[in-house]
Amino acid sequence: MGDCFLYFLAVNLLAFCLFGLDKWKAIHGRWRISEKTLLLSALSGGFLGAFLGMHYFHHKTRHKKFVYGVPAIGTLEIAASLFAILAG
Repeated sequence: MGDCFLYFLAVNLLAFCLFGLDKWKAIHGRWRISEKTLLLSALSGGFLGAFLGMHYFHHKTRHKKFVYGVPAIGTLEIAASLFAILAG
């Protein structure tokens, strides 16, 4: 159980930081983090970090791919977690 918690903590922290870093890079005209990488950070279990990063940094909040995609990923992650818990 502890390893699972540490994984989710790390992947959510990473997703949050990736959104912040990409926002910084956008402001400063630097080479950007790909949208694929940002979405994969959410899909790998970091939905909450991605969602919080989007709103904290006001980043990707006008892109439908993120506005609808990140919450959809979160819904799937929560449903899969509940299924795993209930299945035993």
